[in-house]
Amino acid sequence: MALTIGVDVGGTKIAAGVVDEDGEILARTRVPTPADPQWAVDAIAQAVRELKDQYPDVVAAGIGAPGFVDRDRSTVIFAPNIDWEDEPLRGRVEELTGLPAVIENDANCAAWAEYRFGAGSGHSDMVLITVGTGIGGGLVLDGRLHRGRFGVAGEIGHLNMVPDGLPCGCGGRGCWEQYGSGRALRRYGREHAAEDQVRGRRMLELNDGVAETIRGIHITQAAEEGDPLALDCYAELADWLGRGMADLAALFDPGVFVLGGGVSDSGRLLLDPVAKAFEHYLTGGVHRPRAEVVLASTGSAAGIAGAADLARTL
Repeated sequence: MALTIGVDVGGTKIAAGVVDEDGEILARTRVPTPADPQWAVDAIAQAVRELKDQYPDVVAAGIGAPGFVDRDRSTVIFAPNIDWEDEPLRGRVEELTGLPAVIENDANCAAWAEYRFGAGSGHSDMVLITVGTGIGGGLVLDGRLHRGRFGVAGEIGHLNMVPDGLPCGCGGRGCWEQYGSGRALRRYGREHAAEDQVRGRRMLELNDGVAETIRGIHITQAAEEGDPLALDCYAELADWLGRGMADLAALFDPGVFVLGGGVSDSGRLLLDPVAKAFEHYLTGGVHRPRAEVVLASTGSAAGIAGAADLARTL
């Protein structure tokens, strides 16, 4: 059974694991992500070497990087959170570890894990939407990870939803993640609680009466308790997610949308209104087949498992 190593590179930590062909993680390690971008490469290699010492039979390593990865899955074109620009990551990791390597965008790795081992299993066409601080995602079409001509497809969080809308960290305005992300949910909670302190009473109670610093956990807890204003916040979030999913369905006609990311931990609190909104906005409505909408199932293991499995394509 071929064993590979998967590495999930985050802004604060680098997590790695040895993964078998069924997606099971046999061993793990993690190290802090160094502030210096070149030291970050050394830290990745350190994690890979540590696992290779434990499992000498590993045959390759896959690295999930947060940023644009070129078509050859070799160079990180741009990763702002780690300050990489045109970083020849594959060559450096191979040189430092002695293993063949492949580099892939981290959201693509997570999408591949859901397709191979998780909630997207059994579907040849799948869209993963990660709803966290922003919106990320990945596309599997006809059983293949869709990367586009230049390798940077799948940046769905930056679909323009509102012309000249809210400013986004990407430099644009009106991006989807400004309306359908965890950051947006937090904004809805703060604005609505400040405007209507009676209906927002429970959210305010959970944050010592201060509307300006309400967090997602306060909105979620209040919603789980049936607070109507908190439920309105989730409905607003779900409405924007459903709009974007309907657009993606018009483009790619997937068999399933998989919802992941931190906000999806709220379960059916998010899933049910999103599925309803998607059905409402779907072009053709009742006259066409519609994709399933499900929650991701691979959790925090997705980046590691997906990167490791992609390394088997070398």
